[in-house]
Amino acid sequence: MTQHTLTDRLSLGLTRALLATLALTVFSAMPAAAQVFPNKPLKVVVPQPPGGGFDFVGRLLADRLSKQLMQPVVVENRPGSGTLIGTDAVAKAAPDGYTLLVGSVSNLAINPGLYRNLPYDSLRDFEPVGLAVAYSYTLMARKDLPFNSLRDLVAHAKTNPGKLTYASAGNGSGQHVLAAALWQLAGVELVHVPYRGAQAAYQDLLGGRVDVFFDLSPTARVQVDAGNVKALAVSGSARLAGHPAVPTIIETGVAALELESWFGLFIPSKTPPDVAARLNTELAKVIAAPDVIDIFRKAGGRPLALNPAETRALVKRDVDRWTKLTRDLDIKLE
Repeated sequence: MTQHTLTDRLSLGLTRALLATLALTVFSAMPAAAQVFPNKPLKVVVPQPPGGGFDFVGRLLADRLSKQLMQPVVVENRPGSGTLIGTDAVAKAAPDGYTLLVGSVSNLAINPGLYRNLPYDSLRDFEPVGLAVAYSYTLMARKDLPFNSLRDLVAHAKTNPGKLTYASAGNGSGQHVLAAALWQLAGVELVHVPYRGAQAAYQDLLGGRVDVFFDLSPTARVQVDAGNVKALAVSGSARLAGHPAVPTIIETGVAALELESWFGLFIPSKTPPDVAARLNTELAKVIAAPDVIDIFRKAGGRPLALNPAETRALVKRDVDRWTKLTRDLDIKLE
């Protein structure tokens, strides 16, 4: 072997070693999420107690998403101040894709109009992963209330201000704001009775200790079908297939008001684009799965299939709309 050949081989070997060392150094310096995502369990924060619409959607999506990502996806219920505490916790979480939020009209579109100093910005602090389903609300009355229509209830309330009560899942919840908007637009006064979640409200509605309660139609339907309560109206733009005889609020002529509450998953806005894209792709597969669509439809929901641009536009539309409505009607947290 010549000295020249030996020098060339040594030089080549040294170059390869340097390149390997450089590659290892660069890879080691990369964030863990960029190396392999996901490489540990994920968490879905539900900003309401177990048992309500938030929880139902969150647990279904978490279960199916864990199978897509081949990592555990743990549901964490973080209730408090309506939906404020859990939502704010995700806004301030590390933007690494491992903490997701169940977002809805309630915590992302209604809260900005209720809180003058909201600790998060719905449009600035969150990035939608995807919206899965939209639900109407159903206005229920205790079964022994002597009114069988919303018109009759409103007529009684006009001559008896402050005599009827309405429950909600908490100050600032969708149930609270929708009902408050309805009473304001109808020109009547009902007393608000806030609870810590929908399940607690149901206990008093079924026990006859509160008069009416707006809740998401899937969970309300169980009590309506069992004959435990009376359905007076639904909040969507059309009647529900499961309760075709129940009119919409607009059909009753009481108020020009309609609301569907969408639900989906959101992440902190500074999450790396490649991580966000992976979550978006995998959630889209979950939402499009025939069995998931069937579960949502059987529960009275309207499955959604929106691209990221359509999702952002819908969220912004409802933030703008409900912020204006709550402030124009001067709906307060009490």
